[in-house]
Amino acid sequence: MTPTTRRHMSDLGRRVEARRTHLGLSREDVAVRAGSTSGYIALLEEQLPAPGTEFLVRLANALETTVQDLTGYSADLAPGGTRAGHHARMDEISEAECWALLDDHGVGRVAVSGHDGPEIFPVNYQVVDGEILFMTAADAPLARAAKTGAAIAFEEDHVDEAFSQGWSVLVVGPVREVSDEATARTLKDAAYSTPWAGGGRDTIVVLSPSRVTGRRVLVPGAPGTVPGPES
Repeated sequence: MTPTTRRHMSDLGRRVEARRTHLGLSREDVAVRAGSTSGYIALLEEQLPAPGTEFLVRLANALETTVQDLTGYSADLAPGGTRAGHHARMDEISEAECWALLDDHGVGRVAVSGHDGPEIFPVNYQVVDGEILFMTAADAPLARAAKTGAAIAFEEDHVDEAFSQGWSVLVVGPVREVSDEATARTLKDAAYSTPWAGGGRDTIVVLSPSRVTGRRVLVPGAPGTVPGPES
């Protein structure tokens, strides 16, 4: 797809493409799941602004998400507004699965000790050789922590509003600044995205994990779980 074509995509088309890419699905895969054709999926991503409600439901199921998330209805709402699921349980997540959930890149949160106490803020991240890379401003709290080798906490999560379940991954360890220009340039080139916040965030900070843990809230009977007991 050319940059000119992408500018004419609807918000729904962008979300469909982004979710499909995140799941590693082709347009043909989504078409089979949704009972459609690859040509219609292409049209939806590139041109069509508003398919029917029935198809949106099938498409959301095919992309393992909700209609609300797919259409952007919940984009400005704090997650977790639904009630707790029936007979919900919490399971520990193995370290291997934690890394799989973090995937190659994304947006999470870091917690550092600042001048006025703990500070938590969102960051773009990139996983590189078992470490987590951030790009930040030279005077930001994260960069200051890296100068002293302080330990920080990094968290990434996902909430499935439709079924009141989700997961979270926590990574704890010291951070360091990458001062070697050649190495920093290589890491920047490897990054999927520059920081969404912009503003000259060119300082490379790397988190070396000393602890990786995760938890998952599951609701019996929801997708991916076994049927629960009768209520």
